[in-house]
Formats: sequence, C-alpha cells, structure tokens
Amino acid sequence: MVRALILAGGFGKRLAPLTLDRPKPLVEIGGKPILQWQIEWLSRQGIRDIVLAVGYLRTKVFEVMGDGSKFGVRLFYSVEEEPLGTGGAIKNAMKFLEDDVFVVLNGDVITNLSIKPLLDGLGGGIIASIALVPMRSPYGIVHVDDDGFITEFKEKPLLDYLINAGVYAFTRDVFRYLPDKGDIEVTVFPKLASERRIRGVIYRDVFWKSIDTIKDIEEVERVIKDIFA
Repeated sequence: MVRALILAGGFGKRLAPLTLDRPKPLVEIGGKPILQWQIEWLSRQGIRDIVLAVGYLRTKVFEVMGDGSKFGVRLFYSVEEEPLGTGGAIKNAMKFLEDDVFVVLNGDVITNLSIKPLLDGLGGGIIASIALVPMRSPYGIVHVDDDGFITEFKEKPLLDYLINAGVYAFTRDVFRYLPDKGDIEVTVFPKLASERRIRGVIYRDVFWKSIDTIKDIEEVERVIKDIFA
C-alpha cells in the first residue's frame, strides 16, 4: 500500500491556549490526539507507513507518537527547521515518499472518507486528486416566502458549494511543481488546474471536520466514537 504524509507542523494559534505547550495535531479529542485518530483511520485502510512533517514543538510529537509501533504502524519524521508552508513541507519530505503515488493530509482533519477513490483518480496525465466535501453553513438558515412569512428553519445545512477537504493523492510528478517554501493551495493547485492535471473527488455521505477552534473540538467529541465505532 502507499505511504501517507501528515502535515503536522502548524502552530494552531486559534486553538490557544491548548497549543501553547503542544502542536495542534496533538490536541486531544475524545481522549486521543488528532494524530492518533488520523493514524488509526489510515491504518484501517491498509496504510501503515506514515510520514509526519513536524516543526513547531516537534519533540512533543516524538515523545507522544514514538516510532508508531504502539499504533501498529511505522512512523517516519520529516523535520522543518522553519515553517515551509504545505507545499514546502511536502517537498521537504520527498526522500520518504519513494512510491509512485502517495497520500497527503492536513494534520487537523477528522474524517472517515475512503482513500481509494483518490488513488483511482490518478493516472492518464492526472498527477493530483483532491477530496472535496460539501460546505456546511456555520449558521442556521431561515427560509421566507414572498409575503415575509418564515416557512422553514434549517440548522447548519450543507450548501451547494464544494470545499477542499485537505486530503490528497499525488504521483511523484508533483515534486516538479512544489516550491521550497509556500502553500500548495496557492502555488501548485492553480498551475495543475490550468494544465488539466488535477481532479476533484466529491464525497457527500462522509464525516469531515477541520479542527480550527475549541467549538470544533466540542462538536466532534459528541460524535467521534460513533463515527469510528
């Protein structure tokens, strides 16, 4: 099976004070660090060689995650001496990603989506595939008729927009496009889109949440054990 790279070097400033003494991917949800949830999710899909791109408070990650044996996987560490952005972090980890294809995910995503459709989307000139999920409104939606009467309330519905889920599959050809420093969303994806070498894979009936705030943690904690039961 392919290797996965988890981008785990961020500061997580919006999660302070939880991130003052640990990097964001070590923040706990339901008694486990985000990284552990991600590793277990990857392992269930047969991915057991996992690279962690670490920077901020990386010694904490070494201490908590170790070599991965306690999770039934092998962990490798790609160290950033300074913040490189998502694109730079992937390029910095190139020596660990030797297979023809590999998976990348942001270190703050909790999801149960299947990796296989992303991998199936590669080939035939396509060197990148991105998981896309419907955007959920952060607010409740109110419907009003022509006379101003309220007809319906919807609590945080899914909207007719697709967003980048922060889970990707690449072929090694992507390394030719990666910057030494910079975010892949800004520097690489628009270029690949202009060349028609990137595809989106739409996931509609999956759980997905990016952990950006304390409120996100609280929301996921209420459902996470059911999601991964």
